[in-house]
Amino acid sequence: MDEVQAILEMIDDLVDDSTVPKNVKGKLLETKAILEEKSDSSMKVNRALQLLEEVTNDNNMQAYTRTQIWNVVSLLEKLT
Repeated sequence: MDEVQAILEMIDDLVDDSTVPKNVKGKLLETKAILEEKSDSSMKVNRALQLLEEVTNDNNMQAYTRTQIWNVVSLLEKLT
């Protein structure tokens, strides 16, 4: 579960970043809530990946933020 904790910390860092748009922060918080659920880990990871894939298509997001989200996606994909 150390990997999941690291992912949650990365999401927290993104949420705390003032340059991240509010709609993206909302999706990140939703992703965090999914990952914190007490359910099947593969289901959680797949749901989180779907949300994050939607977020990366946001045109209002800075390239640096998009790269950070892709890093989170990469870490999640390693868990599957």
